[in-house]
Amino acid sequence: MSTSSSFPEGDAETIARRASSFGGQAAAYAAERPDYPDAALRWALEPVADRTPLRLLDLGAGTGKLTEGLLRYTETVTAVEPDPAMLAELRERLPEVRALEGTAERIPLADGSVDAIMIGQALHWFDLSRALPEMARVLSPGGVLAGLWNIDDHRVPWVRGLKEVSRGKAALKDWNAGSAFDPTADFPRIEQAEFPHAQQRTAESMAATICTHSHVLILPEAERAALRTRILDYLHATPETASGEFDLPIVTLAIRSALARDSSASG
Repeated sequence: MSTSSSFPEGDAETIARRASSFGGQAAAYAAERPDYPDAALRWALEPVADRTPLRLLDLGAGTGKLTEGLLRYTETVTAVEPDPAMLAELRERLPEVRALEGTAERIPLADGSVDAIMIGQALHWFDLSRALPEMARVLSPGGVLAGLWNIDDHRVPWVRGLKEVSRGKAALKDWNAGSAFDPTADFPRIEQAEFPHAQQRTAESMAATICTHSHVLILPEAERAALRTRILDYLHATPETASGEFDLPIVTLAIRSALARDSSASG
């Protein structure tokens, strides 16, 4: 495994289309995607929790799903997002947050200006050969880089069945956070943890959530509609999900890595 993430599958054109597919569904993304559990946020921030004020960067912030949770820990949160539509949704939802257009490969912040970089559901889209040195640059000495992913808990039989029904042509392979990136001189030690989570859903909102996934967003409209119908048929026929609201079991995978204190990148 190199420092370039192996999470997205497919040819370069398909990966690029998937990475840029979210903006057209920014409102649906904001409405349907789950938040992140406090236990995962506390664990990710533990190495810098005693810093005051705690300066956080939500990198690849999307519509602010993670940003909103970070505001419970500090008022000093900056959100950086490359997609104008996603950024506009974030600014409308969280007008008090400093929100900037930018990428992980070119972060619009000064050297050593944040204590933690938090990345929700986005690290796998970065060009890590460029992004990791850039993240090291903006972190303060001993600052922490953390990635979080909400993954449906496929150990639960009905969730595993839903996964099979909802797989599209560009669906992701099985993946774990431990494969996110290899240690580097700046980030020499990577820790991993997982946390139980859940999101209250109905069959309709569950189908809407799946339709915000990149492998579905890039499908032609007719295929996307057919996939949504298959998902609804499955959920309406499954005892755990057939009637009204249900809890979707989620596992929040988290990694963290403290910046090496002798790193020249943050000097």
